[in-house]
Amino acid sequence: MVFCAGSSLILEVCRGIRFSAVTTRKILLEAQRNIRKKLSSEAILRFYKEIANLNPEIIRPPTKERLSQYDDIIALKDRHVLASTLEGKAAFLITLDRKHFQTEVIRKANLPITIMTPKEFLELVKKYY
Repeated sequence: MVFCAGSSLILEVCRGIRFSAVTTRKILLEAQRNIRKKLSSEAILRFYKEIANLNPEIIRPPTKERLSQYDDIIALKDRHVLASTLEGKAAFLITLDRKHFQTEVIRKANLPITIMTPKEFLELVKKYY
């Protein structure tokens, strides 16, 4: 996850009545690392502020057994994101990582989530809400 203007807007939408955010500590740390590596210090401060205001539900990380269920579906480094999304009973997995999350293998897995980019999610929200 990269914290961009779209990501910031998604956090604002999640603070609204219709959506709530679910994450793990590992996902938050990964986002923090990506922001520090790719964006300005202002972006990391904005990330901290948005997360504090959002107060997401932080769930336990998936077990090794649960992670292994996705070995053939997604890159090993991204299994925790997919497994956490499913364990958190999220309707959407919002990510900029198209390379690993928007693949034919994942589409054929018929998972009970919709995987989309921040832009796609915001377009959906605009259309229906």
